[in-house]
Amino acid sequence: MKKSKFNWLELPVKKIKNSLEEMVEIDQEILEVLKNDHRLSVQRIAYQIEEKHAMKQRYIQHYQSLNHYENKAGEAGYRLIAGIDEAGRGPLAGPVVAAAVILREDEMILGLDDSKKISPKRRLELFKEINLKARSVGVGVVDERRIDAVNILEATREAMVKAVKNLRPQPDLLLIDALELEVDIDQFAIIKGDSLSNSIAAASIVAKVTRDHLMEAYHFRYPQYGFMSHKGYGTHQHYEALRQYGPTAIHRRTFIKNL
Repeated sequence: MKKSKFNWLELPVKKIKNSLEEMVEIDQEILEVLKNDHRLSVQRIAYQIEEKHAMKQRYIQHYQSLNHYENKAGEAGYRLIAGIDEAGRGPLAGPVVAAAVILREDEMILGLDDSKKISPKRRLELFKEINLKARSVGVGVVDERRIDAVNILEATREAMVKAVKNLRPQPDLLLIDALELEVDIDQFAIIKGDSLSNSIAAASIVAKVTRDHLMEAYHFRYPQYGFMSHKGYGTHQHYEALRQYGPTAIHRRTFIKNL
C-alpha cells in the first residue's frame, strides 16, 4: 500500500532513504513531494534516487539495444547463443585470453559494454556478476610460447576454440568479432561486436579481467617490469625495463625481436 503524502513528510530522513531504495518502481508523485520537503537532506535524497532510477532505465535501454543479434538468433531457432571475444593480442608479454559466454534470456546484466570503455572497478563488478548469472562461461588461454610458434592470429583462434569447448552446455550459435573458428557450430560475425552484442561484451569483460589477473600475478615475479600497471603492453616504462633488464620468460620473442 502506498503511504500518504502526510506519512512521507513525517518520516525521519533515514527511513525515507531506506524506503525509497527498497522500491522496485519509483513513484514520481512521492518524489515530487519529497523534493519540496523543507529538509534539504530529504530533497537531496529524492534527487539522488530519481537520478539513480533514470540511470537504471538508461542501462535497461542500452541492454535491450545490445540484444538485437541475440533476439534475431532466437527468432531463427537458436537457443544457446555464445558471444566470444579475446584480450591480449597486442602486448609484448603474457598470454592471449579468450572467453565465451552464454547469457540467460531472463536475466539482464546491466552495464555490459566493450571492456575498454569500462573502468577497472566496474569491470571487476561485472566480471563477478557475469560468472554468477550467466548460463555458462568458458575461458581459453594460450601462452607466449605458443604465440611465438604459430603467430598471434592463430593463437587467438586456439584460445577461442578452447573457450568454446569449456562451455557447458555447448552452444548452437557463436557470435564472434570477425574471426572464423574451426568448430562444428554455426557462427555469425559481428564487426565491433563487443559494442553491439551483450554476449560478446560479456565475453570481452571476462577475457580482459582474467588476463589482467594473470598479468598482475606476473608482476610479483617480475616487479621491475611494471606488469601491474601496463599488463604487458608496449608502454615507455615497459620498453625501458626491457632495455635495462632484457626479456623475461613470459615475453613474446616475435614481438620484441627488433629491440
